[in-house]
Formats: sequence, structure tokens, C-alpha cells
Amino acid sequence: MKEICPKTCIDASVRIPGSKSVIHRTLIAAALAEGESRLSGFLGCEDTVYTAEALRALGVRISVSGENVIVSGTGGTFPSGKGIKQLFLGNSGTTFRLLLSTVALTHGHYILTGESRMLERPIRELVYALKELGVDATCVGMDGFPPVFVRAKGVRGGKVEIKGETSSQYVSSLLLAAPGMDNGLEIGVNGNLVSRGYVDLTLDVMSRFGVSVLRDGYEHFKILPDQKYKARQCTIEGDVSSASYFWAAAAVTGGKVITDNIYPHETRQGDIGFLEILSQMGCKVEKERDRVMVTGGPLSGLEADMSAMPDMVPTLAAISLFAHGKTSIRNVSHLRFKESDRLRGMAEELNRLGGRVKELPDGLIIQGNETLTGGVIDPRNDHRIAMSLAVVGLRVPGVRIDEDRCVKKSFPHFWDLWECL
Repeated sequence: MKEICPKTCIDASVRIPGSKSVIHRTLIAAALAEGESRLSGFLGCEDTVYTAEALRALGVRISVSGENVIVSGTGGTFPSGKGIKQLFLGNSGTTFRLLLSTVALTHGHYILTGESRMLERPIRELVYALKELGVDATCVGMDGFPPVFVRAKGVRGGKVEIKGETSSQYVSSLLLAAPGMDNGLEIGVNGNLVSRGYVDLTLDVMSRFGVSVLRDGYEHFKILPDQKYKARQCTIEGDVSSASYFWAAAAVTGGKVITDNIYPHETRQGDIGFLEILSQMGCKVEKERDRVMVTGGPLSGLEADMSAMPDMVPTLAAISLFAHGKTSIRNVSHLRFKESDRLRGMAEELNRLGGRVKELPDGLIIQGNETLTGGVIDPRNDHRIAMSLAVVGLRVPGVRIDEDRCVKKSFPHFWDLWECL
């Protein structure tokens, strides 16, 4: 259990570790590439380790030494597997979704599974899309949910349509695997695509590894056949999602925090848009080439459509407790299918501390400037809830976070850096 020490007038500088979202995508592209890729800035958290171990199980040689990784690419040709091999992916929904299409490129029988919460996270649209492309994939438990059994024999490619409102990771999964498909791939997206920034991130990684994608906004994507990933050397930029908790620390204490290894003018990480929200709430935001400085000020509530950056919702909810007026967060119903039901979890835990938070089907309404008290709070084994509640503890004495080790999922050294504030 972690007790958060209240702090005032923070003045700190923090180096943010490599982006988990970029690492997942980079490992997959490097595994499918021709030749040896060298990656620096690797973050060895639970989720990225699951991705690396799963790729090793598919026959990819990956060597990790601290923050440096060497990936010997397969060129899209994987060794044939014998028998049925199980890929246990914990509760890393990103690993599961992004890798499912890549597993289909191989030749062998695989069962993708994970922890109990993983078996509650939807996968229907991606499985059905792969079936349309000729993949023998089946949900072996409840229809539309993991585990998924794949009798892999390569993917012919072609045209497929997929719904956009559940997860952008379905689109990213198909895109990443497309260069390994025989006939290329066309993806039509039906409805509004959520978390669009993560698709931009996927396209950026593909481009860095030599694959171009034709697109019509977020409605249609086309990858021509005969494109192959090329091995490369690259440095993983800092994780914007991880930086947000330190920006929030500045916001709620009226202090100043500099986050190094963040490239605000270059990054394709959609969560960089959170800086604009902080500015609208009353913070001073200064952007340099490789760092961001946030200085807190009097905070005001706002209305925010967070569909493009849902991972920032817990952070925004925590900040909003200390803002004048009401904050309305909308269009994030898909947050109910993350590591936990994040809308319910944040509402219940913030209310436990004395907040006035109303849970909506697709968001939260938070009344600021309420009288808050400490207490033991349950992050529901969700790293983002735990880290956002640490922000509350900077202002409210006696906040204790149970099961604090859950941050290892994305940010193993979070508590060490947090205490350095």
C-alpha cells in the first residue's frame, strides 16, 4: 500500500521513459522487417515484456540489454510451429489486439489468452475481420471475447470493413500486419473511429520502417502489396501518457514541472493534446524541442470530448476535483473495456474521498472545489487509476493506494519518480 505525501509549490524536472505505445508497434514492425533493427529507449514494463515474449514464441530473436534492444527480423517468414502453443498475454489488451493479426501471418496453431480481466475485453470485430480475410480464428470461450484460437497459415489480404467505435487497436492491428499479407489490404472503417491518435502513431511507425499507407482520413486505408518493412535504428521517445501525471502534479499544486524526453512539436502520440486542455483550465504550458514545462495556476472546469485521448480521462478527473466549477467528460464509453471499467472506478473512488462525481454512460461530471478527505482507495488493478489518484494525494492528506504495484504494467519506476517531486 502506498501513502501519498501532500506537497505544495512543486519545482521539479523528470525524465520520462520510453513510450509504451510506440514500443509495442516498433517491436512488431521490427519483427516483420528484413534485417536487424536496433532500438534504444526501451521501457521494460509488464505490457512491453508480454509483446517481446510473444514475438519470441513466434520465432523472432530479440535481445534486451537495459534500454537497448536488438530485433532480428523475420522478413515476414516465421518458422512453422508444432502442436498448439499458448501465448499468455496477462492483461495487456494492446499486446493481444496488435499481435492477433501478426500471429495470423505465421504457420502454426496458437491460443492467445490472458488474465481473467482479459477474458472480459471485447475482440469480436477484429476476429470477424480476420475471418473475412480468410483467417481461421475462433473465440473458444464466450463469443467475441478471448481466448482466441488461431490456426495460422498466412493471410491472403484483400478488403475488409470494421467498426470504429470500440477500439482503434483493431485497425492498428490490421495495418501493422498488412505488409505480410499476400494481396495487400484495404480497410474501411464504419462509424466514428475512437482514439484516432493511436492510428496516427501506428502509421508513423510503419512509415519509419519503410511502408506507406494510402488513406482517406480515418475512413479508408490501403496498403499496396509487395511492400516490406526495412530494419532500422531508432530511439523511442518518452511516453506522453506517463508525462501527464507529472503535468497534473504541477496543475493541482500550483507548482512547476519539466518533463524531459517529450517532443511536443514532433510526436504522433495523441495524448499530447492534453496540454491544450491544461492550458484551457488555467495552467501555463511551455513547449521546447525535447521537453515540456507546465506551471499550475487557478483552475477552472471545462467541457471535454475525450474520445481522441481516453487514457487521459483519469488524469483529467483527478485535476478536476480542484477546479472551480463543473467539468464534463464525454464520448469515452469505450473506457469501460480497459484494464478496469475506468468510468465506474474513477467515479466510485473519487466519491469515496468526498468528491461529487456523477457517472454517465459515456463519461463523468465532476464538481470541483469540494471538501475532500483521505482514505484507502482501490485502483482495481488498473495502472492509470492508481497513478491519477496519486495526483489527488498531493493535495489531500491521508490518501493511501492499495495494490500500488499495478503501475508496473506501464511505468515500473513511477513511485520512485513521484517521490522525487
